[in-house]
Parts: sequence; C-alpha cells; structure tokens
Amino acid sequence: MKKIVKDYLGKFELTLFSVILALTFIGFIAIYSATRTSPNEQGFFFKQLTTWVLSLVFMVGMIYIPTQHLKTITIPFYVISLLLLIGVLIFGKVVGGQRCWIHIGGFSFQPSEVAKISAVLALAQFLTRQQTNIESLKDICIALFIGLFPVLLIMMEPDLGSSFIFFAIILLMLFWNGISMFGLFFVLSPGAAAIASLFGTYYFMGALVVIIGVLIFFRKDIFLSGSIVAINLAAGFFVDYVYKILSPHQQKRILSFVDPNSDPLGAGYNSLQAKIAIGAGGFFGQGYLSGHQTQLHYIPEQWTDFIFCTIGEEFGLLGSLVVIVLFGVVFLRLIRIATSERDKYLSLVVIGTLAIFVTHFLINVGMAIGLMPVVGVPLPFISYGGTSLLCNMSLLGIVLNIYKNRIER
Repeated sequence: MKKIVKDYLGKFELTLFSVILALTFIGFIAIYSATRTSPNEQGFFFKQLTTWVLSLVFMVGMIYIPTQHLKTITIPFYVISLLLLIGVLIFGKVVGGQRCWIHIGGFSFQPSEVAKISAVLALAQFLTRQQTNIESLKDICIALFIGLFPVLLIMMEPDLGSSFIFFAIILLMLFWNGISMFGLFFVLSPGAAAIASLFGTYYFMGALVVIIGVLIFFRKDIFLSGSIVAINLAAGFFVDYVYKILSPHQQKRILSFVDPNSDPLGAGYNSLQAKIAIGAGGFFGQGYLSGHQTQLHYIPEQWTDFIFCTIGEEFGLLGSLVVIVLFGVVFLRLIRIATSERDKYLSLVVIGTLAIFVTHFLINVGMAIGLMPVVGVPLPFISYGGTSLLCNMSLLGIVLNIYKNRIER
C-alpha cells in the first residue's frame, strides 16, 4: 500500500497543487472579510466554497483525460467557445455597462473565461502542425487570427480586461514556439503603435519613426516593409474606434489611469482608495477583519477585482509578499514543467496556462497599486468568481495531467 501511494505521489506535482491550495485558502479568508458586513454579498463566501468543491471535480476529471484527446476536442471546444461569446452578446445581461455574463436560472457564467482555455488549445494545435512555419508571416497571421477572433467578440461586450489576456497568450506562445526576432517585431509593433496613439499624435508619429527604423535595420523588401507600416497605421487609427465603443465608465478609467486625481470621486476613486488601503496596512497589517477601508466598504468590488487590497490592508506588506511569493512558485513550476516536456504541443499548453495566470496576476496587482488601469481582472484562485475558479482549476488539472504523463513516459 505504501508503495502504491509513493508511486502515485511521484507522478503528482504536489508542490504546485499545495501552493494553489494555499492561494485558494487565502482567497476564502479574504472574501469572507470583504463581504461579511455587506448584506448583499454575505453569501459570496459559501458560493465560492461550493464552487471550489465543484472545481476540484473538474480538476480531477482533467487529470485523467488522455492527453491525446486534448487535440481531438480542440476544434469543437474552440467553436463552442465562440458560439458562447456570440450568445452572450444576444442573451447576456448588462451589468455595469458590460454584457459579459450568461444567466441560466440561478447560475451565471462568463464565456470569455472559457474562451481563454480554448484559445490556448487551438493555438498550441496550430503551432505544432507539420505544415506550420513559424517564420512565415502567413502562418503568424493565422495564429494571430486564432487568438484575436475571440477578442473581437469580447470587445463588443465590451470587456477590455479579458482582451488583454488573449494578447499575452498569443505573444508568449509564439515566443515559446521559437518565433524569430522579426516575427516578434511584426506581432508587437501594432500594439506599440496603438498604445502610443492613446497618448496623442506626437507619440504615435514617434512610434512610427521607430518602427520604420527597425524595418530598415532588418532590411526587408519594400513591399513587406510598406505593408507592416500600413498595418501599424491602421492599428493606431483603430484604437480611436475601439475607444469609442467602450462604455463611458471604461473610457474614464483609462483616462484616470494617467492621473487618478483628475476625477477622485469618479473614475479615479477605485485606484485612489485601493492605494490608501494598501498603504494603511503598513508592514504587518491592521489585523484580520480590522481593515478600515475594507470593513467600511470604501473599495468597490473588494472581493473580486480589488481583493489584493483586502489582503494588503489586513495583512500588510508581509501578507502581500506571501501572496506574491506563492504566485512566483506557481510560475516557476509551470516553466519547469513546460521546459521538461518533450511533446511540443503539451509544452505550449503549459505556457499558455502560464500566460493566463501571469497576466491576471500582473494586471490585478497592478490595478491595486496604481500601476495598471482599472480594467476588471480577477486575481487567480483568490478573487470571488465561480467561472474564473472553475476554469483556472481546470487548467491546473490539465497541467497536472501533463506532468503525470511526462513522469509515466
């Protein structure tokens, strides 16, 4: 019996699973603190606990799905996720100016979370086809289409935060697949031009000058270089269109990112209150259930988007560092699994999972400390949210499955 248990544990990534359990436990105590004095949100703790039990079932199911079946279900799963994104635009309920959720009876789920998993699987499958040439701009464009098509639907909700995650998935998976420096430049340059255009015409023109200079350095033919310049021009002008379709509160959030004090009682309120809460925590924190900003509900959505503020105020810098270190361990373990996996497809799936977790972490913590615009992205395994937890635990199950099969091979 001991040998059986030892053999099973040898195939199980216990460190990764244990750290995830620690993060979910921190999430439970933070959600309880953030909602216990709010009549409308008091039931969130028990809902999250129930969802976590269900998510464990999902995780175990993913562990025992043969990895070769992941490729089989990829295309149907990707199509279904797109249909769900279309469905939410038709049947979804508008909450806070966004149509992101599908409600069925007493349950609701967010299709964009499901689409992240399907995008990772679809990109991994495309990038590892024998016919795919990562040095071909045609295949790079196809990869971009696979990753960005869901973004077009998500932006119609509109959900700016979820869109950022897909860009990170594409970029990191292409990088891991060995894209050339020129290919990486081709992927990144439109984004750089788009961001520069948000700051004004002079910044946009400066970005174009830099892009043209890089093209001269690579010494590509005039047709290809001209096409890339045209794409970057289009990206810059497209930003204005995207900005206009965002809801008014999202527009204000982007503007207030540069200067939160410009609208301290409006768009900049969340960011300012979040920084006050974290600053008030000091080194050791004000104590569990004793945070003034948290208990008096000065921070909106402090159980989801701003859950890190609850931790920072009540457990201080020390508690915040514990969370950051735990996430660091998760990221390092994922990199180790991806590096040691000989199957290129499975390695890319792990890297796609890493991209989702890292981007969520960076944006969420960045929002709390004022380094990122407030775009509504939860902290994995900690923030309240059933769909997010189910999808993240499912991704964890896939990674544990990949690790188990690597050991067996």
